[in-house]
Amino acid sequence: MELNISIDGTVKKYMKGKSLLEISKDFQEKHPYLIVAALVDNELRELTYCPENDCSVTFIDLSDEYGNKIYVRSLSFVFIRAAKELFPNCRVTVEHSLGKGLYCEIHGKKHLNEKDVSAIESRMREIVENDEPFVKETVSLKKAIDLFKKQGQMDKVRLLKYRKDPFINIYSCGWLKDYFYGYMVPSTGFLKKFKLKFYLPGLIILYPHKENPDIVPEFKDQPKLARIFRESEHWAEILKVGDVGSLNDYIASGRSGELIQIAEALHEKKLAQIADMITQNIERLHLILIAGPSSSGKTTFAQRLAIQLKVNGLQPVSISLDDYFLNREQTPLDEDGKPDFEAIEAIDLDLFNEHLIKLIHGEMVEIPRFNFKTGKREPKGIPLKIKKNQPIIIEGIHGLNERLTPSIPKDNKFKIYVSALTQLNIDDHNRIPTTDTRIIRRIVRDSQFRSLDALGTIKLWPSVRRGEEKNIFPFQEDADVMFNSALVYELAVLKKYAEPLLKEIDSSSPEYPKAKILLKFLQYFLPIGDEKDIPPNSILREFIGGSCFR
Repeated sequence: MELNISIDGTVKKYMKGKSLLEISKDFQEKHPYLIVAALVDNELRELTYCPENDCSVTFIDLSDEYGNKIYVRSLSFVFIRAAKELFPNCRVTVEHSLGKGLYCEIHGKKHLNEKDVSAIESRMREIVENDEPFVKETVSLKKAIDLFKKQGQMDKVRLLKYRKDPFINIYSCGWLKDYFYGYMVPSTGFLKKFKLKFYLPGLIILYPHKENPDIVPEFKDQPKLARIFRESEHWAEILKVGDVGSLNDYIASGRSGELIQIAEALHEKKLAQIADMITQNIERLHLILIAGPSSSGKTTFAQRLAIQLKVNGLQPVSISLDDYFLNREQTPLDEDGKPDFEAIEAIDLDLFNEHLIKLIHGEMVEIPRFNFKTGKREPKGIPLKIKKNQPIIIEGIHGLNERLTPSIPKDNKFKIYVSALTQLNIDDHNRIPTTDTRIIRRIVRDSQFRSLDALGTIKLWPSVRRGEEKNIFPFQEDADVMFNSALVYELAVLKKYAEPLLKEIDSSSPEYPKAKILLKFLQYFLPIGDEKDIPPNSILREFIGGSCFR
């Protein structure tokens, strides 16, 4: 039986039973990069999938977000297998992104060293050269739990204990069977581009990124970010919650209130420590600059920090960068010819720095007020004068960029980077990307307070991410201190808000595959329905409502 398959606007006939992998060979030369998956009638599919009916197919290569994640996930499987072959009975954990790569650890071997990492990479290259298939099979939940118990993977046993679907997909690569959240490439031969780098106490897997899929980028050390991730691991140890299964255990046992209180106390303690650092150096510190990516909870963080500074006897004042926007007709344009409100050139830097200098010298200034409806400054501003014990708090995306405040010496500024760096993983081999937590936060907040549905938020997200890559991430290591705004329990709370919003996205929408991935992700979490234990000053309140700062 022949099927009519529309690919890139061209309808071609293929025999039923032919896989997407076979069909993709007719179109690979039209793609500049390796094809690794496809959308079939807007459903994400592996290349091993065989279409059953007439359909529309869009092939996905390594320049696509979905394709890049499939590549990294498959590469992680090969790494786990190679590590277990070289160090039998070891436990492998895939931790978090760092320095353009993926940080992982091997537990059970006394001390990992350069020679070990080189041996793992060599074994991975052998597996890739052998072009071994990734084989998917559907098994009963009971069989999967028994398998992982036998393998000693109790993290997966904890996770699957709460799964409602009676069946589960398991992947095999050679002798190793494992469970992964998401799809794989057809075989290891697809994974030719990677490097490993020793990074005490673990290692970094370096891989091509969607912006330049032909090249494995060089490792860029981020020691401050690495330290905040280690601090987050320490917090997870305090909470005894390192994966979703252990979080679900807490919730199922009725102890979510206790977990919320400890997690919030850790935030408060860190905030107090930052306030103490500022207070100890208040004779030289005039500016407190706060920056971070979208949905990091920067606004609540800034307000809570101000309270902690007041506890220390200071009287901070806040200035909004938004009020220093140039009039709309003066705003620079982006590559599409649209106003680029995120560009640092959209701010009146001369006036902003002039005002800062005058304030620091005890002079009165008139802070402008920007009218977002008219796109212009109001004719009359707000008078402001400060005293010596009044540091100026400035929160905005350009806070860490020296171009924002070139008139103020570095020694007179204290820079803080805020981001939701998820300390929780699904299990040892499936991490939770920070961006997934942030987009779920933003979907909920946009619906609650900005009259924007989930479809609109997901549509905007690529533009938001481009702005972060350009204006925020290059400067994060310039921060004096970093604050992790993630809360270990938050996805169990956000679940009930986000799921109905994501379900509204129609299957014909280009944003549907992303919505489906997020819905599947949220299924792993038991919900926390009772919010009485979440304090009104919690960063989470910025997204779900009920904040004492609104």
